[in-house]
Amino acid sequence: MERRHDLARRARVHAALADETRLQVVDLLAVGDLAPGELAGTLGVTSNLLAHHLKVLEVAGVVARRRSEGDARRTYVTLLADAAEPGVRPAPRVVFVCTHSSARSHLAAVALSRAVGVPTASAGTEPAAEVHPGAVAVAARHGLDLGGRTPAHVDDVLREGDLVVAVCDSAYESSLAAARPVDLHWSVPDPVRTGDEAAFEGAFADISARVDRLGRALTGSRRRPTRSTSP
Repeated sequence: MERRHDLARRARVHAALADETRLQVVDLLAVGDLAPGELAGTLGVTSNLLAHHLKVLEVAGVVARRRSEGDARRTYVTLLADAAEPGVRPAPRVVFVCTHSSARSHLAAVALSRAVGVPTASAGTEPAAEVHPGAVAVAARHGLDLGGRTPAHVDDVLREGDLVVAVCDSAYESSLAAARPVDLHWSVPDPVRTGDEAAFEGAFADISARVDRLGRALTGSRRRPTRSTSP
């Protein structure tokens, strides 16, 4: 019964992807989240047509929408199924940015560094005084060490050529994007809002899945250094 259910799920995913535009949507979301308007502009399709394609992908369980924690009028589309061809521009370092840099940015930085060994850093647009204890605890439970890490301001961290990943909606929607291009956006809910263990575990699981896709994309971009497919 379980195998039959999995086959049915896979069939729905393959059926949803049997369209060039929907495949493009999935590839664009491979390593970062985008607002529907950003997707429509990149693909050159009308908002009504995009809404149809997103509905098909949502029903098949390929994508989901999340309301922004920064500007509640905005939503972002997130890839759920691992069915994309990820690609990012080559970069000497990946910098993860969130508002206070007290949890998500540090978790992403250490997770990616462990996954593929690339140089990473974390920063905040309004850095907190210290890394949240909940982030330290969830990292330890998963074999990662956040000891000795301190939140830093983006102005003191970012360098020319960095691949910048905003891991929260507020940082993505802030003046950071106007002052310095943000390459990718991950709409990860802030676990510090509730501070409970389940929230931190959920954030870590979300970040880990994204790190896996980004790691494969970075590895691919190093094998093919002339390719550039920034979403």
